[in-house]
Amino acid sequence: MLKGSKVGLRARHEDDIPILRAELYDDVVNASRAEGRPWRPITPGSKDSRLVVDDSEQRLVPFSVVELDGGTLVGTATLWGIDNHNRSAHIGLGLLPSCRGKGYGTDVVAVLCHYGFVVRGLQRLQIETLSDNAAMLRSAERNGFVREGVLRSSAWVMGEFLDQVLLGLLAQEWKPASKG
Repeated sequence: MLKGSKVGLRARHEDDIPILRAELYDDVVNASRAEGRPWRPITPGSKDSRLVVDDSEQRLVPFSVVELDGGTLVGTATLWGIDNHNRSAHIGLGLLPSCRGKGYGTDVVAVLCHYGFVVRGLQRLQIETLSDNAAMLRSAERNGFVREGVLRSSAWVMGEFLDQVLLGLLAQEWKPASKG
């Protein structure tokens, strides 16, 4: 498990899947805001590609996020679009509604940065988020990410086009969080 100050990132367990599906993906508005594809219902018991881990997939590393104090599942985190040639990847996360506003997002971004820069040896990490996602913007910027641009009207979400903010962080700019 990779550990931050509040959360740990660990492998996805089978019993995480129903919780993540119910709390994050069955919520049409939340799922529509989090993904770049249209929401659709997933049949209970079916293999949901957003949640079931394919260990042979090398460009995607999904984690379950748990509280360090007690091990309670609080969300999901992903390093995706991994490009080993250009040494870059994207990061993303989703916290269960009851776990938002507690500083977990900032900690998850810090742990994903550690994984990307230290464990994987990447040069660049990138985040794309909706321009009104203040929590993600705050979590990214607290970890040193820089706003690099706005992708105007680039996300179709619940009947309207929304802007996305593009943020980037380079390995030499990253300042690991001190644990203490």
